[in-house]
Amino acid sequence: MIYFDHNATTPIDPQVLEAMQPFLTTFYGNPSSLHRHGRAVKTAIDQARQQIAALVKVSPEQVIFTSGGTEANNIAISAAKASKKGHALMSSTEHPSIVEPMQRLALQDIHVEKIAVNSNGLIAADILGSSITSNTGFISIMQANNETGVIQDIATLGALAKERGIIFHTDAVQSCGKLDVDFGALNVNLMSLSGHKIYGPKGVGALVYDKKVNLSPVFYGGGQETRLRPGTENVAGIIGFGKAAELALQLQESRATQLLGLRKKLEEGISGIAGLVIAGSGVERLPNTSQILMDTVDGEMLLMQLDQQSIAVSSGSACSSNSKLPSPVLKAMGYKDKLALSAIRVSLGQQSTLEEVDVFIAALKATINR
Repeated sequence: MIYFDHNATTPIDPQVLEAMQPFLTTFYGNPSSLHRHGRAVKTAIDQARQQIAALVKVSPEQVIFTSGGTEANNIAISAAKASKKGHALMSSTEHPSIVEPMQRLALQDIHVEKIAVNSNGLIAADILGSSITSNTGFISIMQANNETGVIQDIATLGALAKERGIIFHTDAVQSCGKLDVDFGALNVNLMSLSGHKIYGPKGVGALVYDKKVNLSPVFYGGGQETRLRPGTENVAGIIGFGKAAELALQLQESRATQLLGLRKKLEEGISGIAGLVIAGSGVERLPNTSQILMDTVDGEMLLMQLDQQSIAVSSGSACSSNSKLPSPVLKAMGYKDKLALSAIRVSLGQQSTLEEVDVFIAALKATINR
């Protein structure tokens, strides 16, 4: 099977699995226990927190472990209520785990607006500036889009919010591990991360935060993670996430170089297909991501036909894969329904090869011709 769906999830790196295994068997203590079994596990969690902090250049005390990026996003959005302002902003190309909890802010008398993007999926600083009001207390803009791979200039947008005293959150689930992510340099107050996007396990993520920001848990009943994420920790998952973060920091440059080379090869190989469009091709994107649109085909049908040839790609966000509607991300970029519904997303990974790219190019061309 050729697996080109790494933005949905990555396979666990063998070194990550090796780091996790003792905490599924030998080191089984509860990290909240005071005896030596508990203390040993607590020490390992502290080490994982340091590994993740190093990846995004913060202190370990700024890292809160969660069940994944979705929970991290939900906790981050609690800052909108704490801001005591009645207006919040998000980009029009956000992940569903931002869109849905942001929409629920209306129940707390907070008016939420979407910031328009251009045809490449980017937010211009002047557009953000004109969207901000004196009542704006919270902004959420993802660093790299999970469907198109388009990278926002978060440092510039964050600086604009910082000048006006507005809490700024970025969903860095897709960018972390693929780009050099520096929490302080990005001028953000909150950042969401996920383990299974960087060759770690599923079911674990983190919220990185400026400790001056007031946050509220999404559920209650324990003192873990400074009471922002109560409940017994997913120890093996956290250890795996920490190891994956350590590897991402070590291998980030070499991975990016390899993936960009593969992506260029892929896009050059399909460039002659009539009517083919690559979303966001005019701006900087994640090195591993190509979202391909062709109005002569149906994206879901194309995906299934490639699957029959043992090639796994995606039609967009895995969190909205059951929707029969065109991608809101592509609609926000100005694509018509027919073209948006043709989209397939190819997202490469560290084990992807040139030979696999060649097979994909040939299979795509043959399938379209049929």
